[in-house]
Amino acid sequence: MTGLCKDRVVIVTGAGRGIGRSHALAFAAEGARVVVNDVGVALDGSATGEGPAAQVVAEIEKRGGVAVANTDDVADFGGAHNLVSTALESFGRLDVLVNNAGFVRDRMLVNLGEDEWDAVIRVHLKGHFAPLRSAAEYWRAEAKAGRVPSARVINTSSGAGLLGSVGQGNYSAAKAGIAGLTLVAAAELGRYGVTVNAIAPSARTRMTEEVFAESMARPDSGFDAMAPENISPLVVWLGSTESAGVTGRVFEVEGGKVSLAQGWRHGPPVDKGARWEPGELGPVVEKLIAGAVEPEPVYGAN
Repeated sequence: MTGLCKDRVVIVTGAGRGIGRSHALAFAAEGARVVVNDVGVALDGSATGEGPAAQVVAEIEKRGGVAVANTDDVADFGGAHNLVSTALESFGRLDVLVNNAGFVRDRMLVNLGEDEWDAVIRVHLKGHFAPLRSAAEYWRAEAKAGRVPSARVINTSSGAGLLGSVGQGNYSAAKAGIAGLTLVAAAELGRYGVTVNAIAPSARTRMTEEVFAESMARPDSGFDAMAPENISPLVVWLGSTESAGVTGRVFEVEGGKVSLAQGWRHGPPVDKGARWEPGELGPVVEKLIAGAVEPEPVYGAN
């Protein structure tokens, strides 16, 4: 390894399994000191009694790295504050926050319950905001004290958040919110030495290996394009000091492919110069649609 993140202090949420675990291992391999956060729940959010965060810490230490475990609920303001405090108390500072924690409760919209909506929005969207707020408060204080950081936030959106996904209205809404939050945070926190980007990964995790069993299956031989370890190199680079000029971006990453997602943009307007009458707008809308790029299809749509 190159030591790309040597001595940088990194928090990874939801790091007990899957992509988060891969992030934690990859950062440690590049010399970072890692706070491995995972509350240790089943895919549906229920308690399991397991300690995956401690297991990942042991794995890092066995490889010669440095890490500590944290089991706070990142969607709770107190838990998020404790998480940031764990980094500061253990390693003296915080350089990188990787927001990764999440789970799914998939339903078609007509069957989606209020509790299932609230739970997914909470763990994904609030679970990004709460650690981000606590970390940003620390970095702002550092900047105001004359110690401008070279800090990084890497959020986790999804193709479902960028394009939508049938049967995942709650998850798609949360992940779209994360993409929007990333843009706002990048604009607000740059003055404090913080860059904020997001990834939209595609890989084999507990959330995908059952729903998309065929496309996520391990190959018998050759490159395993859906291995979660494929996602982490980009995240590690984004967490390094080399990425200082990159902020407010969303990257799609799958296997050996990396691309920059092209978000909403202002299209060419039709301006009457006065208020429209409802009956006038049919031909206007037809013209706008005819001149626009065809939208990408929603995942799972026929």
